Amino acid sequence: MPLDTLRVVDLTTEYGMLCAQILADLGADVIQVEPPGGAAGRQVGPFHGDVVDPERSLAWWAYARGKRSMVLDLESEHGRQTLRRLIAAADVLVESEPVGRLDALGFDDAALESINPALIHVSMTGFGRTGPKAHWAWSDLITVAAGGPLAITGDADRPPVRVSVPQGFLHAAAEAAAGTMVALYERARSGRGQRVDVSAQQAVTIATQGNVVAEAVGDTQAERAAGGIRAGDIRIRLTWPARDGFVSITHVFGATMGPATRRLMEYVYDEGFCDAATRDKDWIGYGLMLADGREPIAEFERVKDCISACTASKTKAELLEAAMQRRLLLAPVASIADAVDGPQLTAREYLVRPLGDGPAASVRYPGRFARFSATPLRRTRRPPAIGEHTAEVLAELERLTPVAERVRREAIGWGAGADPARPLQGIRILDFMWAIAGPGATKYLADFGATVIRIETASRPDACRTVRPFVNGEENPDQSALFHTLNVGKKMLTIDLTNEASRGLVHDLVRWADVVCESFSPRAMKSFGYDYESLRRLRPDLIMLSTCLMGQTGPLAAFAGYGNLSAAISGFFDLTGWPDRPPAGPYGAYTDYIAPRYNAIAILDALEHRRRTGEGQYIDMAQAEAAMHFLAPAVLEYTANGRVPVRRGNRDFHMAPHGVYPAAGEDRWVAIACRDDRDWQSLASTVDTLQPLAARFAQREERLAAVEALDARLADWTRTRDAETIEQTLQSAGIPASVVQNSRELVRDPQLAHLGHFIRLPHPDGGETVVESCRTHLSRTPAQCEGSAATLGRDTYEVLTTILGYSDEQFAELLVTGALE
Repeated sequence: MPLDTLRVVDLTTEYGMLCAQILADLGADVIQVEPPGGAAGRQVGPFHGDVVDPERSLAWWAYARGKRSMVLDLESEHGRQTLRRLIAAADVLVESEPVGRLDALGFDDAALESINPALIHVSMTGFGRTGPKAHWAWSDLITVAAGGPLAITGDADRPPVRVSVPQGFLHAAAEAAAGTMVALYERARSGRGQRVDVSAQQAVTIATQGNVVAEAVGDTQAERAAGGIRAGDIRIRLTWPARDGFVSITHVFGATMGPATRRLMEYVYDEGFCDAATRDKDWIGYGLMLADGREPIAEFERVKDCISACTASKTKAELLEAAMQRRLLLAPVASIADAVDGPQLTAREYLVRPLGDGPAASVRYPGRFARFSATPLRRTRRPPAIGEHTAEVLAELERLTPVAERVRREAIGWGAGADPARPLQGIRILDFMWAIAGPGATKYLADFGATVIRIETASRPDACRTVRPFVNGEENPDQSALFHTLNVGKKMLTIDLTNEASRGLVHDLVRWADVVCESFSPRAMKSFGYDYESLRRLRPDLIMLSTCLMGQTGPLAAFAGYGNLSAAISGFFDLTGWPDRPPAGPYGAYTDYIAPRYNAIAILDALEHRRRTGEGQYIDMAQAEAAMHFLAPAVLEYTANGRVPVRRGNRDFHMAPHGVYPAAGEDRWVAIACRDDRDWQSLASTVDTLQPLAARFAQREERLAAVEALDARLADWTRTRDAETIEQTLQSAGIPASVVQNSRELVRDPQLAHLGHFIRLPHPDGGETVVESCRTHLSRTPAQCEGSAATLGRDTYEVLTTILGYSDEQFAELLVTGALE
């Protein structure tokens, strides 16, 4: 496996553990360094058998597979000295310590470089290592409040609500793992290490589906609409009733998705729930008709009532069968049990038991995040007991040597004309992907220097070209700010793949490319003649990534759609919302926000294998399978305890008070998290309504038992105060708190400004657009976001004449034949 010579020191607490687990899945030797008594993550529930024990935490088990455990007391000089020796022999250090903690222990940047100049130091924090909020107190809830997703998730008449499995630091961890792969790729050339810095606040902005920039580009910001998306008076509904639960339907319009809505309305008509006139509405132009008033909102609501009546008459299984037969953008809202025991994951043997024995090895865990033809991911060992490998690692230290000299000796250099500031320069990617999950990955690689040629077709534009926010609210395929963010820095080429005259051009592009990526439904590329076996005959060392919702095999392989459908069928919808209401679901195409990191990691892993061996390979990336790692604690609650997890609103297993509380003003909210007994004392001394309860609820268990009463008291205090004042008052007392920020607040957030999150770029048609920057910060070779807004066919002539060397006559011939759109 490509990372099988890599040694990783993991200092993560309860936050960010997934980063090193991804590296372990890729073959790295991960040593989890724990304090006496175990890492903080071991205190987080739920617990195996409901026995509160640091060896039974399912939240910790979820992200500790494949690691070895070593206990070190870093408060002692002996412990710190041992850590220095361990770091000297390591390739990567992963940590999620509060800013300044490692510095105080003697492991600041200068010290780490002195110990190991080749070290990749991966740091995950709530807000970033520098900037006005760097030293703010944080928790997972605070990051999703500060970064945008919380504001647009949940029911409009209730507080914003999080996914019941904390997501913020999972986004940060996956982002950090991708950054680690970039830094390792660069180190193989330069022989030098660097820091990888990820802010969880910035990492979660991806889960706003571009809404974060709405205010900046002059469009309407999204609002909460449980089970859907609201922009102004228009509410796009994504969750619908079924006879035995709920389903998610992508009921949207335009040239790309309108035909699917037409198929849906044909089904509703055939089942007797609408008339022919309703069926035959202009579903391509319907969005514009709603926007300009030609179609009244009341009529749109009537149409949705027709659909609702239809779905409510069917079971989820019947609706899924109809979706498969009629190619509907519809998926059942599955529980974790439905997903785990369903036919697709069963057929693909996705759930696995780890190697080893004991309780932690007796249950099934989420399995391979991708399937590699040449370097398949292997089963890893079970989560370790506290300090299980301390003696083993100490014995190894006696014979391990520092890695820096080996790395310098093996560095392959950059070659003539290369730019050392662009770590992925020289990688050439042919990008057939669309929407978010695929293009988000290739955009990430382009940020670090890869050359990406993006193939589009004008007759079937990318779905993201039809999605808000639009520059100045102009619903034009070339004005989508989301599309701009996902494709800036790429070469934009329009080809009609159905035109036989384009075949030679595609073949030449494949010969040029190191990597071909596609996100069509399975068998589509084969129907074009562009499947892996065909393309590798053109380039034997080709790497090809196919990414779709459910994977290339299995009974649901042909199931096509977007990340909202994958989120529904994987369990995210069912775990988001309030226990006394239908599932709200996370905002938008949620698994599309997870998959880009895994896609980028898979590509970089395959490139490293090819660097070593010269061998290409095929990668099958099922978006649902990769995303279920973000639900791993809930999966284990089911497979270990036999209990189906339920949505919990904003309640937490080990923090109380913990939630989203009203502030003065309309739809103004503040997220507050009391992490431990110390936070409680600070909170009680700051909030007058809680002061009388300070002693009575000094222990966590007491607070968890009385959480409703404590929430009510805290809400009485917050609702009369300005949100920013509450935030500043509590942060000054060391208590995690954040205004629940929507686009209006995000574009003015001083921390995101410090991190350079919003970038203004010229638009080829005039004016400007605003895009989001890369969320990974590398200290020596930072990402660079350059160019202009990605418009249809912008670079077609340049690609053909400059990159492929075609003559003007060849270019003209392709135009005449219609191969170029």
